[in-house]
Amino acid sequence: SLYDAMDRLDRKGVARFIASLQRPDGSFSGDKWGEVDTRFAYCAVSALTILDSLDLIDVDALTQWILRCYNYDGAFGPMPRAESHAAYTFCAVQALALIGALDVVDLDRLGWWLCERQTPSGGFNGRPEKAPDVCYSWWILSALVSIDRAHWIDGKKLADFIRKAQDEEDGGIADRPGDVPDVFHTFFGLAGLSLLREEDLAPIHPVYALPMEVVRRANLPPILPSCENS
Repeated sequence: SLYDAMDRLDRKGVARFIASLQRPDGSFSGDKWGEVDTRFAYCAVSALTILDSLDLIDVDALTQWILRCYNYDGAFGPMPRAESHAAYTFCAVQALALIGALDVVDLDRLGWWLCERQTPSGGFNGRPEKAPDVCYSWWILSALVSIDRAHWIDGKKLADFIRKAQDEEDGGIADRPGDVPDVFHTFFGLAGLSLLREEDLAPIHPVYALPMEVVRRANLPPILPSCENS
């Protein structure tokens, strides 16, 4: 998608491979060895949406499996009966967004749990009582944007936290201020700042994690009403 090179891909072959990883309970394995969690569900439906091949999978079964990962606190774990975690909540929320099933979740309760992840430093943590980390600037903020609850957090404090995590010498962004930067946190820091519109950055789609320009160029479904005319 990024390089306009989808024509070089065996699209049907890729789609069939992804669909073959869906298990009878609706979940997805990451590979033939069978590890299962919400990461693979999100990756599968995102890729199949890009390939225009969602019809190859059982969307209803996937929806029910994701709901089995839904916890009493309003968020999602990586698999049924597992502790809620912000990154896996992102995967569950965006998978539901991609298959048009966000209405099966209590969005206010979900939004409250996500907002509670903002710490006094302005950064988000992934679980209660954990240290803030720049990567959650994407996982949490994009989920909040997708459920239209991003205005529930202090965006300026979050942006300041990300900026403070940037290394003054090499320019990269670390997991938190004072740590060594890496490409993982640099990407998610920039993606978070793009969603916040706090810097002069290319707009990013909160579900696909692709630049909006690429989403338009590839004629991908906008998924969210807020992205229809972006």
